[in-house]
Amino acid sequence: MAVASSATIAQAQTAGVGAAAARFPGSAGSLLPIAASSAQAGGSVTAPIAQPATTPTAPQPSTVSGPPSPAAPLAPRTGPLPQALTLEQALDEALARSPTVVAAQADVEASRGRLRQAGFRPNPQLSVDVENFTGSGVYSGLNSVETTVTVNQQLDLFGRRSARVNAAQAALAAQEVRLAIARADLVQAVRTQFAGAAAARDRLRLAIDNAERARELARIADELVAAGREPPLRALRARANFAQTEAALRAAEAADLTARRLLAGLFGVAGEVRAVTGPLAPVALGVIEPRATLEVRLAEAERLQAQTALRQEQVARRLNPSVGVGVRRLEQTSDTALVAGVSVPLPLFDRNQGNIAAASAAIRAAEARRDAALALATARIGNAQTNLAAARARVDALERAALPQATEALRLANLAYRAGRLTLLELLDAQQALAAAQGELIDARAALAEASATLVRAAAQ
Repeated sequence: MAVASSATIAQAQTAGVGAAAARFPGSAGSLLPIAASSAQAGGSVTAPIAQPATTPTAPQPSTVSGPPSPAAPLAPRTGPLPQALTLEQALDEALARSPTVVAAQADVEASRGRLRQAGFRPNPQLSVDVENFTGSGVYSGLNSVETTVTVNQQLDLFGRRSARVNAAQAALAAQEVRLAIARADLVQAVRTQFAGAAAARDRLRLAIDNAERARELARIADELVAAGREPPLRALRARANFAQTEAALRAAEAADLTARRLLAGLFGVAGEVRAVTGPLAPVALGVIEPRATLEVRLAEAERLQAQTALRQEQVARRLNPSVGVGVRRLEQTSDTALVAGVSVPLPLFDRNQGNIAAASAAIRAAEARRDAALALATARIGNAQTNLAAARARVDALERAALPQATEALRLANLAYRAGRLTLLELLDAQQALAAAQGELIDARAALAEASATLVRAAAQ
């Protein structure tokens, strides 16, 4: 059997790489530039789970603290995105631009305002009473007018002010944890979508390479058929393969654009990110403490809110007197006298029993939700670690065995084809096997990055 020259076959094997390098400067020689650090990152993510206690330690309302928040409202970042985003830049841009984070920050500022308001005492009331005028007899006209000017003040006794302040502090602490959750959710979404965009980029590079190789093989097949060295079936098969790779290239281009648009959407920016670049940053975690995860902290903060609400209701059942002092002017005798009074509500019917019972039930519900959150956090961390280990094992298997074997098989197929011991279709099968292994490795590394992001989110504190 006559065969094509070695130079022609070598050109068919390398044409795609050159095309990919021309389209993506700086990427020549690598069809899988999702950095190996993504696999290394997976190795550094796994961390032991600390055994949770039955009940998390409950901080006092005045000491409950959430994640750091700006002292003053921060305006979201505007302006164009960088031409090419690294993962670190993507995280920074998302946290500075995301409408979700901006809304959560505004909620924290609102809670701070309510905390400040809770510390104010009730304002005094000024009242003016005019009596005994424009009546009949001696009370006709204004000669018998009695004018009283009084200042009344609600005393705010029995811990009412401290109960309000504690409740507002607990609400602020819960809102700060919600802000941290919004940020952690965004970080996970950005990490996952960045990995998806990087994978789409690499699939596009691989599709370009596959299409160029298929184009060259189709050209060689046509020449061999025209020279009578191969049957027409070989050319038909090569052209069909080229058409398939062209269709795959169009799909890869659309997927790449979609992934970059989805990434830009996390920033609250219309359009798409121009390009993603750089390796996936490795992450390292120490011992993971389920009690310190954000969901458990939020559940504990909400339990403290329920406790402070109960305290407010208990204080509300106590007497809350108002006192007043003033001056009375008697026009008939031109005399002046002081007046004073005390006003006390009588708790004959409403002693706030229903609200106290409701607040007590709310505490029990909050405690149950906290226990459920602790159990769920422990399970999520364990599942995330399991999935990460499986994803890492898949990447290792592809990197150490599947891809090298497919590469070696194609090398041997090239040698056999040049020696006339292999048909063009068999060489094509070897090329397709290598392309499949490369594509699977891209998918596996993207899955590893997603599993890493999931574990980081599950362990977020």
